[in-house]
Amino acid sequence: MNTTPYILSDLKALSLNDGVEKAIEIFRNQPISHLPIVENDQLIGLISESDIHAIDTDTIIRDSSHLLDTFFADITTDVLELLKCFTINESNILPVLNKKQQYIGYFELNDILELCYNTPFLSEQGLTLIIEKATKDFSFSEISQIVESNKATLLGVFITEHKGEIIQIGVKFHSEEINEVIQSFRRYDYKVITEHKDDYYLETLKERSDYLRKYLSI
Repeated sequence: MNTTPYILSDLKALSLNDGVEKAIEIFRNQPISHLPIVENDQLIGLISESDIHAIDTDTIIRDSSHLLDTFFADITTDVLELLKCFTINESNILPVLNKKQQYIGYFELNDILELCYNTPFLSEQGLTLIIEKATKDFSFSEISQIVESNKATLLGVFITEHKGEIIQIGVKFHSEEINEVIQSFRRYDYKVITEHKDDYYLETLKERSDYLRKYLSI
């Protein structure tokens, strides 16, 4: 997925010799969490909005360089890694460096979220199942084979939870025979976590439970 068109350059980066007051003014007028600090096209770091307000306004940024964070992406970083970097650093902008490690602009969080939303995995209609299995027995290739062997179209697979020896996986697919896919996962010893109205197995269990309840009440 090409993210190059999403690189922005409208925000002027500051230098270490710029005043703190100038940074505060930018934060006041821009809905950003961090501001890039650049010297000779090299990214020195980023100052956060929360930190800038704790600095004496009569000083320059260099005097508080110990507060600078360092995080960035390059033009080859994939979308999921971009989202991870945004999240870890609690930022809504992400500096971008070229192959020469020069600062060329930044990504904005909302643009990357929109890019993700427009991927087939999120935008196309389909059923999402949460399945569970022992970590040592799980494989993406097996999940793909189960879905496609039932003439379903696999839209995406992602790990939703990993605790100890058990892993939960989200599987999104499109199929006219949803129940067949669900039953195939059970035959391969996957536990189906999510319930679905077309799951005949659950319907049968409910019917038997109702019958047993009526029998015991006689």
